[in-house]
Amino acid sequence: MGQVPLFTLAGFLLLYPGILVAAPAEDVRLSVRERFWHITDLHLDATYHLADDPAKVCLSSKGAPAIKAGIYGDFLCDSPYSLIQSAFAHMSHVTPQTDFIIWTGDSPPHVPAGELSTDMVIQLISNMSETIRDHFPRLPVFPALGNHDYWPQDQMPSSTNAIYQAAAKLWAPWLQAEALHTLREGGFYSQLARPGLRVVSLNTILYYGPDKATANASDPAGQYQWLQGTLERAAQNLEKVFIIAHVPVGYLPFTRGITAVRKHHNERLVSIFRKYSHVIQGHFYGHTHRDSLMVLLDEEGKPLNSIFVSPAVTPIKSVTEPYSNNPAFRMCFYDASDFTLLDIWQYYLNLTEANERQRADWRREYVMTEAFGLEDLQPQSLLQLALSFKLPQANSFDKYFSHFMVSYDDRIRCEKDCKLSQVCAVLHLDHKAYSECVRGRSVQDSFALL
Repeated sequence: MGQVPLFTLAGFLLLYPGILVAAPAEDVRLSVRERFWHITDLHLDATYHLADDPAKVCLSSKGAPAIKAGIYGDFLCDSPYSLIQSAFAHMSHVTPQTDFIIWTGDSPPHVPAGELSTDMVIQLISNMSETIRDHFPRLPVFPALGNHDYWPQDQMPSSTNAIYQAAAKLWAPWLQAEALHTLREGGFYSQLARPGLRVVSLNTILYYGPDKATANASDPAGQYQWLQGTLERAAQNLEKVFIIAHVPVGYLPFTRGITAVRKHHNERLVSIFRKYSHVIQGHFYGHTHRDSLMVLLDEEGKPLNSIFVSPAVTPIKSVTEPYSNNPAFRMCFYDASDFTLLDIWQYYLNLTEANERQRADWRREYVMTEAFGLEDLQPQSLLQLALSFKLPQANSFDKYFSHFMVSYDDRIRCEKDCKLSQVCAVLHLDHKAYSECVRGRSVQDSFALL
């Protein structure tokens, strides 16, 4: 039999990444490359329509004129249903055979509280759940609640309520009895995704700054106690864990000195995640609408965990923001033998082009290992990447920031204090280390439109 051409074999492995791949000669262990989808921040705006008055295209623009609105949306609006449908249609077309989907929250749009109600929020979560089920009827889905998945937004309580109960009912086809019980009581749960791999879905809205309902609670809904108990049992059972949630841990990369959750909750979460880093194989968040990563380090700077914040499906931005994001979702690859993270394929829609052509041509924006020359997405690999961001002669940070905006506008540069905020947020999740990283610099953002 003739020799198989290398390009043919490589193409075959890309098309069928679950195929057995031989390890290096010194390691005879075989690994199986498996995958799952990560989607977040759908933010359906059911009012979106092409109107003669650009100020009335969508409620989510809050009166700002959406002068470039098209059938797939506008950068001043949340997602029309056509955009969300096109995203799931492309996902199912690319590959219907993945292990599972993680969905990190936020179905309702960014509109004033008076435009919504508890019943409307439940209906929006229901609509998005059914849309996912329609496209992936046999695929397990692991959702997390977002800050907009409540009414009024952000105000999630520490006890059972209509939203938690509705979510448990809507997600019953995906979750088991034990997971549904804690979901009904506190908006969080854990469940085995496959033998040896547990998904822990946290309700980080309980720790979110704007949540007045939990402002004075030291352990809202008892989630800390539950989390530590869950991670301890996972360790005893030799399970590995993927942490998923809406609002991420750590510092926001596009500002200075602000954590995504309240600072004391951030410190507590960082402490727990450090303690159980040998159990946790990855973190997956949403909320910021941007594409970013973090490396959880211990107190001596040793890399412990890889953390990924996925960009949003919604393209919305305010009129004062210098940039937005193109709609996006991603596929994550992991080694089924030990659940280590191997790669991310990021998909996006060029919204301007899609509206001009009236066709949603979703395509791959980048493959993370190829884009940055990485072997895998293990903490040591991400640490080396993050350290390269500091080098003035390296172009890795410019590429990272372009991906941060999901290729929104490659002319925009993030320099000086802007870059410092980004890099410090990637490398340092706790107050002490982050403060030392940014010490001595002003709080002025430095965006340069070339």
